[in-house]
Amino acid sequence: MGLTKKFKNSYNPVPRIWLCTTIVAVQALILLVTGVIPLPSFMLHLLPAAKTARSDATECPYGTVYVYDLPKMFNQGLVETCNESDTWKWRCGAVSNDGFGPQATELAGLVPENLAPAWHRTNQFALEFLFHKRVLHYKCRTLDPENAAAFYIPFYAGLSVGRYLWQNHSLRDRDSEMLVKWVQNKPFWRRSNGSDHFITLGRITWDFRRLDQPELDWGSSFINMLFMRNVTRLVIERAPREYYDVGIPYPTGFHPSTDSDVSEWQSFVRNRNRSSLFSFVGGARADIKNDFRGLLLSQCRNESGLCRLVDCTRTECANGRTRNLETFLDSDFCLQPKGDSYTRRSVFDCMLAGSVPVFFWFRTAYDQYEWFLPGDPASYSVFIHPRDVRNGRSIRRVLEKYSREDVRRMREKVIEHVPKFVYAKPIAGLDSTRDAFDIAIDGVLKRFKKQKVGRQSS
Repeated sequence: MGLTKKFKNSYNPVPRIWLCTTIVAVQALILLVTGVIPLPSFMLHLLPAAKTARSDATECPYGTVYVYDLPKMFNQGLVETCNESDTWKWRCGAVSNDGFGPQATELAGLVPENLAPAWHRTNQFALEFLFHKRVLHYKCRTLDPENAAAFYIPFYAGLSVGRYLWQNHSLRDRDSEMLVKWVQNKPFWRRSNGSDHFITLGRITWDFRRLDQPELDWGSSFINMLFMRNVTRLVIERAPREYYDVGIPYPTGFHPSTDSDVSEWQSFVRNRNRSSLFSFVGGARADIKNDFRGLLLSQCRNESGLCRLVDCTRTECANGRTRNLETFLDSDFCLQPKGDSYTRRSVFDCMLAGSVPVFFWFRTAYDQYEWFLPGDPASYSVFIHPRDVRNGRSIRRVLEKYSREDVRRMREKVIEHVPKFVYAKPIAGLDSTRDAFDIAIDGVLKRFKKQKVGRQSS
């Protein structure tokens, strides 16, 4: 009796409290690391490499990736200084909601209800942010640079130059020049002179290729710097015949969370009833004489019973508006001329909707995205020379020559490749479906391994 009383009086609840606290903390950590609860973006660099224990010859046949831990000013600092003062109001949109952008709630009723959470108003220049977040959790990331086959430079060059495209030309190269000094001091850069390094550029290549008149020319001179000579650049539009530029898809608004999200979307667009032969989403440029897009607008208006038109000179077309998606979903073909440069995000918005693209320049897709699109252009697209259109050739008559079976076959090829040009939402990627990130980083590692073998055999 006295012994029992003694134990009761000596009971201390503190160990039990610590045990409960520890269990809760461990559970929270598991949820954060697995991506069930998103980690704030400013803490992403603190996480260890994802699935490092599995990063062996079987899981990572082409080697592992080391991610430089750059000073904050080269990436997260550019995110934190985002404000709405920039001319086109795009920089904040490119980094909001971890790069995905706001939820596209306006698509309710147009897309399947259970897929609505996968849709966002993603900015077309969000690639740097999306890629950085994914590579930090890549299964073949290593924390040991001695074991790395590739080195990733997470510099948000697009966000940086975007601040000064329209002003302060003397500052356009400041961040790039400071980045060069930082990286060149690293031993692994000096060992390879950058030939096993890669970077993602969220704007077109021409925004980083300013020539020798900074007060007149557009963009920065980042790619023209000697430092960049051997660095592989993943960029949304590449320069022609430039080995170190690799074209990578523009981000669209669809970010699947599971393999079933992808297959369900593919089924949805495959079975969609389409009422129009072709469509055009775009606007004419009044400052360009005989603007080609103006000719397409005219042809589409003249074929109003067969062509759906969204005139972007009269309505907002940016970042995948509802009318854009609905137009592509209801059309067999979509016209894809060059934009302000040779490429445009609309190419991927169109194909994501299961519409067959009609191209007028090879550099709009065929010479750009070789890792992501079918090798045979005729298997998924139509090509019409712009000269023929200018000479009065009817686009409608060209497209009407394709049988229903021809259209079905091309659409199926487009739908088959949808996973390769979307960026999944989970930070560790999808279970078995390889998205644009997976294709891109595997392509880089294969390239570097091939280069290494070539050097060893020479």
